[in-house]
Amino acid sequence: MADEAILMKNVCKDFKVLNRHEGLKGSIQDLFSRDYRTVSAVKDVSVTVNKGEIVGYLGPNGAGKSTTIKMMTGVLEPTSGQILVNGLVPYKDRTRNCENIGVVFGQRSQLWWSLPLIESFKLLRDIYLVPQKEYEDMIALYRSLVDIEPILHKPVRQMSLGQRTLSDILAAFLHNPGIVFLDEPTIGLDVSMKSKIRDLIRGLNKEKHTTVILTTHDMGDVDALCRRIVIIDKGKKIYDNDIEHLKSYFGSYRTLRMRLGDDTWEERVIDEKTTDVMEVISQMQKTHKIKDIQLQEISTEEVIKKIYEGGSL
Repeated sequence: MADEAILMKNVCKDFKVLNRHEGLKGSIQDLFSRDYRTVSAVKDVSVTVNKGEIVGYLGPNGAGKSTTIKMMTGVLEPTSGQILVNGLVPYKDRTRNCENIGVVFGQRSQLWWSLPLIESFKLLRDIYLVPQKEYEDMIALYRSLVDIEPILHKPVRQMSLGQRTLSDILAAFLHNPGIVFLDEPTIGLDVSMKSKIRDLIRGLNKEKHTTVILTTHDMGDVDALCRRIVIIDKGKKIYDNDIEHLKSYFGSYRTLRMRLGDDTWEERVIDEKTTDVMEVISQMQKTHKIKDIQLQEISTEEVIKKIYEGGSL
């Protein structure tokens, strides 16, 4: 238990959803209806995350990721099962749980829109009762990891999307929480800012030994940050192990890239156990001029895509 940051055992979460009727008459009828159905968002999920890990929590839209995160943060109570976060039951002890977690959810900023970033940091310092010395040490650590001087005295409303995202991540780590939940932290950002944010997350995890739960659809984030991933689909956990172990399930798959006569690239994922690569190339040559050929190992992104499309583990 001492090394466990998060412990989930057989967690389920069900929602009651009203069976709605069409039209104006149906809308009035719905006001008095007791016709509900039960929807299972999370089904018997068990996960253990050790302190200091960066874990990618992945799944298609509607898989149950956000519901699970909300249970971990104490926003939702599970229908059944057990959740412990830093030894606390999140929904029973929300105040103490919130004191030791940080959260960045999409584009929902926790910063004060009209204030310079440094003033938001000072307010968060007071809210979380961070000692002055620890606060100064954290700001010094930020300066060593990323160039924050250009944004420290800039109002949040004047920042670019990338600068706001960077600032929100800094704010989430400011009180030195044991666990930080990051939901799509690099969505909509350019390549340079994505790299900067990944370096920041990696640096903070290394220096502060902070546990990070990362939900993302960007496989670049996963490859750059996560050694371990958990995949959930239709509310059920379907994978929990490291990335290389996952790729081994698809060891015979390759990505065939062909540059055609008009300089466009054609990509195909091929299972060499069932498909002859040369036959694919030969068939392609019958209708297109091929100028270049590349055969690559299957990427993490392609592996996850195949799982989402019904590939077996």
